[in-house]
Amino acid sequence: MNSTIWLALALVLVLEGLGPMLYPKAWRRMIATMSQLPDTILRRFGGGLVVAGIVIYYMLRKTIG
Repeated sequence: MNSTIWLALALVLVLEGLGPMLYPKAWRRMIATMSQLPDTILRRFGGGLVVAGIVIYYMLRKTIG
């Protein structure tokens, strides 16, 4: 695999781990609240994250080479 992909994965893991590490109670409340949302809202949120990730990847790929 390309080293850029590993770097991206590492950054995702670091960012995902910061919430529960620094603010466990708030993180737990957020997860509980999100579990109560309708499926359509969660799908839109997930789709937005996917699109944002693809755009960021494309921009970085274009900048790096």
